[in-house]
Amino acid sequence: MENSEIKFTIQLDAQRVPEKITWDATEKSGNDLQETKAINISLWDHIQKNTLRIDLWTKEMPVLEMKRFYTETLGGMAQNILQSTGDEFMAKELKTLCDKLVTYLEKESDL
Repeated sequence: MENSEIKFTIQLDAQRVPEKITWDATEKSGNDLQETKAINISLWDHIQKNTLRIDLWTKEMPVLEMKRFYTETLGGMAQNILQSTGDEFMAKELKTLCDKLVTYLEKESDL
């Protein structure tokens, strides 16, 4: 059996607020740690039948980029739900929501 690993390292300030987030993975190209401004991890607890979430972002993450990050995450979920379950209704509804959010963000960024 083969293993694959993803590792996140979070540097915190004195108030335990993330200042720097880096990640590495056994299957990514290159050996250098990658820096990111935000992460969103969801895990399915099959015993409790609920989702466990970890959402972290650094102080430097711009608000507009955070909104785009979540919109793109929802768009990815739309594609994943279609591929994993074939549920076209759920995929279409998520995509419709993302399209509305993209339009909203475009207007907001023009301010």
